[in-house]
Amino acid sequence: MPIISVIIPVHNGEKTIIETIASVQQQTFLDIEIIVINDGSTDNTLELVKKIQDDRLKIFSYENGGLPVARNRGITHAVGQFIAFIDADDLWTPDKLERQFAALQEYPEAGLAYSWTYYKFPNEADSYADESNSFAGDVYAELLVKNFLQNGSNPLIRRAAIDSVGLFDPTLKSCEDWDFYLRLAAKWNFALVKKAQIIYRQSPTAMTSKLDVMEKYSSIVIERAFNAAPPELQHLKKQSLAWVYKFTAQQSLKYNSDKLADIKLAAKRLKMAITLYPKNLLEDYTHGLIRKLIKSWLVLQFHMVYIPEKSHNI
Repeated sequence: MPIISVIIPVHNGEKTIIETIASVQQQTFLDIEIIVINDGSTDNTLELVKKIQDDRLKIFSYENGGLPVARNRGITHAVGQFIAFIDADDLWTPDKLERQFAALQEYPEAGLAYSWTYYKFPNEADSYADESNSFAGDVYAELLVKNFLQNGSNPLIRRAAIDSVGLFDPTLKSCEDWDFYLRLAAKWNFALVKKAQIIYRQSPTAMTSKLDVMEKYSSIVIERAFNAAPPELQHLKKQSLAWVYKFTAQQSLKYNSDKLADIKLAAKRLKMAITLYPKNLLEDYTHGLIRKLIKSWLVLQFHMVYIPEKSHNI
């Protein structure tokens, strides 16, 4: 039986699914199965995937159930001792599974291995690798503050760890990966591969750009997590909420900075983040958001005031 099961949930992913599967096929760790969960696609996704010639590939089709449900369905089909997930618009570097598997072999007490993330934008000049987090071992406190794994395409997880905490919560329409990681971190250590191995595509239609949905479900995840957290970690709750507002302010400025209402909403979110956790004012990250906020406002004001003269035919 394969050692690693790779689960790829996909809903209407015809534009990216072939490239995503290719990045899994090109892994230097070969003892894998590739499980595609076709989550009610109505485009050409299924037809494209069926054309792929690879004995390791298994395809299962269902009515649309949403991302956490699709991942759970993949888990039920998986036979590997280790499980990895990759969303249908993301990519991996070829050594991703090999390096993460080695990390879990080196640290048998770890239930999950993760890597750094490369944020890929349509304009390559905007792309960057985020190497700011180096948490390993008992990461529960750090994960309560923020989802430093950053996406659902990141970790390699022991099947035993998944069995110990259960599946993804199907009622969550966002942040279901953070909720899942928190339950794992409460029981298992994490291992870190210090290399950007997840290529995380960024676009205005991505889940992280749906800010109202993210704020709603992140609040649910935070409330649930701190209800389960020990008393000595309760002081982190305001910092956790502040991280959500800071992140949604960043996303709003990234994708919606040409509208006055969105700029005002980003300013409100950033103010809430600072009010909840004033130490945010000491971070370069926050300084950058403030500069971006001011710049966006000034640019918008310029466009509102400056009305070019129209030429008229006489």
